[in-house]
Amino acid sequence: MGPHPAVAAIRLAVRRALHDVLRDGLRDGLSDSGRPGAPPLVLVACSGGADSMALASALAFEAPRLGLRAGGVTVDHGLQPGSADRAQEVADRLTTLRLQPVESVAVSIGRTHSGPEAAARDARYAALDDVAERCGAATVLLGHTRDDQAETVLLGLARGSGTRSLSGMAAVTGPADRYRRPFLSIGRQTTRRACLAQSLPVWDDPHNADPAYTRSRVRHEALPMLEKALGKGVIEALARTAHLSRDDADALDAWAADAERSVRTDAPGTDGWDGCELDAARLYALPPAVRRRVLRRAAIAAGAPGGSLFARHLEEVDRLITAWRGQRAINLPGRVEASRQGGRLVIRHGSPTPPTPTG
Repeated sequence: MGPHPAVAAIRLAVRRALHDVLRDGLRDGLSDSGRPGAPPLVLVACSGGADSMALASALAFEAPRLGLRAGGVTVDHGLQPGSADRAQEVADRLTTLRLQPVESVAVSIGRTHSGPEAAARDARYAALDDVAERCGAATVLLGHTRDDQAETVLLGLARGSGTRSLSGMAAVTGPADRYRRPFLSIGRQTTRRACLAQSLPVWDDPHNADPAYTRSRVRHEALPMLEKALGKGVIEALARTAHLSRDDADALDAWAADAERSVRTDAPGTDGWDGCELDAARLYALPPAVRRRVLRRAAIAAGAPGGSLFARHLEEVDRLITAWRGQRAINLPGRVEASRQGGRLVIRHGSPTPPTPTG
């Protein structure tokens, strides 16, 4: 008799991801981050919850069958009493699954204007990056599920975000495509059933049920209310929206990258100039969705933090193009300023003297 259906589902998802890792490794001509002859190492980021424990078990099963090494890493955020002991327990479970190497990393959560959730996420990814680079890992698997994707889309809708935010989490992200999310098409109930079927101990993080956290309220209040009002299938529909939105966002981003080159009037990378100049008339001729993407790219290039640059900022900058009436410069996050100077839109960091226009 074959494995439990839930176990079969998670293994298939991981197998597909590992095939992609092998394919990309062959394309790049590298093994184990450039060390020829050694089997590539794949790490799993594991908190001890059902999603990541299911992922770890599937990786432990599939990796040896594909000639890959499999390891694990757990991050201790230090946010709860006994967190160090709990992280060690998770590391021990990963070792029991015959993952090697296994590391437990403690991080310090700083304060950011984006809140504790964002600060914890930043610290976690920094730790994962460090372990991956130190161990020479080809990739790190993350246990985000279809439910997590639905929550991300709903949070984007609540913020009034654009297509990129509604596209949720990508299946592959990070430097050199380091992070992969095999479970974005798998529901949270499936990962929990897989753990039960394999008698895997799991730990339910109390923060995931704490209403002080926005995502927790979405998970335990907003989504159940939507499913009660609209019927089953809301999570699947939101995840499908993410997939469709990502296709659209990728196409628009590519268009914007080409358009940016055509509207710049300065030379990118000019010495001593931390900003850019854009032709206002050419910007005006672009479709609004493309124009706003060009403006966002220019602002980020000038030093505006992408996570703090919202639609309201871009709308104000856009008015310098579409509704110009002599208004003052627009202040953007990161001490970036956007101003209209004749037929040019100047986006710069601080207040250096712009270079002399070329042409």
